[in-house]
Amino acid sequence: MTPAATPAYRRLSVEERRSQLLAAALTLFAHRAPEDVSLDDVAEAAGVSRPLVYRYFPGGKQQLYEAALRSAAEELQLCFDEPLHGPLLPRLSRALDRYLTFVDEHDTGFSALLQGGSVVETSRTTAIVDGVRRAAAQHIFSHLGVSSPGPRLRMTVRMWITAVEAASLIWLDEGKQPPVEELRDWLVEQFVAVLTVTAGRDPQTADLVGALAEDG
Repeated sequence: MTPAATPAYRRLSVEERRSQLLAAALTLFAHRAPEDVSLDDVAEAAGVSRPLVYRYFPGGKQQLYEAALRSAAEELQLCFDEPLHGPLLPRLSRALDRYLTFVDEHDTGFSALLQGGSVVETSRTTAIVDGVRRAAAQHIFSHLGVSSPGPRLRMTVRMWITAVEAASLIWLDEGKQPPVEELRDWLVEQFVAVLTVTAGRDPQTADLVGALAEDG
């Protein structure tokens, strides 16, 4: 009898191996503060040796953390990538659903990321996080149909994004209470509320609030 053929071993490409290591690192950073994760931990989670991790990330833990952070930032930015049609507030609700799902799945890492103070925090990691905020604001302006937001509208949207981050952190501290659907709806209501306040001082925002009222 001819012996059964054994599956051929497939060597991972450079990009596949790098993605594997980043996925392992992100999983660890999602549930532990960055300073509590070592390269040995990442190697064990990926099922590879420590020297192999260094081969792909010769800068060590700092380089790996920044690469993982960029990967997470890209995922966060996609949360607000919603088709630009249909009523605005349901679009915002769907974007927040994705955002809060990310927060839920990356709870400890999300807290460490936004609260700062990590031993691996640098100006580069701070810039990555701020890039997420700026991208989220740009998505919101696109949903509002505004290509040139004035200073009051820009401040209002950035303030709301900061409020969403703060509410997410408190939600994690409170054991993920209230229920996520309630948190999402409250954040949407907060968005309308801050726009309404700004509308009293800014004609551009007043026009948007009027359009939202007709949209609803």
